[in-house]
Amino acid sequence: MSDERRVAVTGIGLLTALGTGHEATWNGLVAGRTAVGGLRNFDAGSLRTRIGAELTEFDASAFATRRMLRSATREDELALAGLKLAVDDSGAELDRLDPERLAVFLGGNKEISRPQHLIDGAMSVRDEDGSAHERVLGERMGSSFYPLFYVEGLQAAALFYASQRYQAKGANAYFHGTADAGATAIGRAYRSVRRGEADLALAGGFDTGVSFWAMSKMDGLGVLTDRNELGTGAFRPYDRERSGSVLGEGAVVLVLEERAAAAARGAVIYAEIDGFGSAFDAGGLVTPERDGAALTGAVLGAGREAGWTADGPDYVATHGCATPLGDASEAAGLRAAFGAAADRVVASSVKPAVGHLVAAAGAMNVATAALALHHGSVPPTLNLDDPDPDCAMDWVPNESRALPARSAVALARGLEGQNVAVALGAA
Repeated sequence: MSDERRVAVTGIGLLTALGTGHEATWNGLVAGRTAVGGLRNFDAGSLRTRIGAELTEFDASAFATRRMLRSATREDELALAGLKLAVDDSGAELDRLDPERLAVFLGGNKEISRPQHLIDGAMSVRDEDGSAHERVLGERMGSSFYPLFYVEGLQAAALFYASQRYQAKGANAYFHGTADAGATAIGRAYRSVRRGEADLALAGGFDTGVSFWAMSKMDGLGVLTDRNELGTGAFRPYDRERSGSVLGEGAVVLVLEERAAAAARGAVIYAEIDGFGSAFDAGGLVTPERDGAALTGAVLGAGREAGWTADGPDYVATHGCATPLGDASEAAGLRAAFGAAADRVVASSVKPAVGHLVAAAGAMNVATAALALHHGSVPPTLNLDDPDPDCAMDWVPNESRALPARSAVALARGLEGQNVAVALGAA
């Protein structure tokens, strides 16, 4: 990688059920705590999965103006929180930058307006016999639905709020998806800074995975565990008894900056991003190919750009979704990518601690990798009591470990076959 445009991570904004700010989340991760528990924000009695990692004390007014909150959904509120946490952590004075060289890239999974507004509107357009018809909807639409119903439902609204708040007028994009979305946003931001398109970029993902809408959608896909009786021990990546994911919610945003400029202003540099790779698994929806070939391709692509040696990276922040096929194919893909070095590489999944953050999950792994390089330690994979031989790697079971790593890679695997890898180097 050229020394001319190196890309530094200078701000990390983490909002997870473990805490607000990257210090609270990181301390929880390395201490082996988990935020998974019974769902409290709605009655989940009709669902197979009734546990998750919820934000229980989130106050959006601490992160957004009253005007923004008039039309922002909970997803947008989480994004704004992640953005503010990241910018504050970086110490960057964004108002002193050229706004046309300030970029924003975000990934999310937002699909609807506030559910209550949808319910209220739908109930108000029923015909006299109680049934709902499009004709009645057309007649009463103007008076029945919340005036900002369609504005608040815009998928990429958080991108606008970010650009408005920080006067960012440069390169931008919104990526919609699952774990791949936030990781892709960070990869695109890295390319933007590296290629000279931007001097500073805000990038990451956000999601409300434990909302009723998201839970009801994912509940029927067979990717979530139904072992509710296990409580905090239900999410078991790479374990023989794994049975699926447990969802969480939150936001993960990074500040990426041209390294020379970051160093000149005395910024803390957590890590550098050195490479980005992606590949597609066309085997089938929700069911990845057993050999993990697409993951192998994404990892090797990131590694080539980062200039890895034959030893590969020191640490992998893994996807670890705890589905039988997902974990086995991930292990197979990593072994194919690393070859003989696979037995040396250390890897772990933080999902049992913060939940599967869906569109923010890949960004969470990038932040985890950056913090692992910065702190010289790696968080554990919780609930790994009986490792599956089909997933043979060093997964750092149950206890964190000191590791003065020099390189890392963060993974994300989308529900429809997207595979993303982001390579990082120690600062």
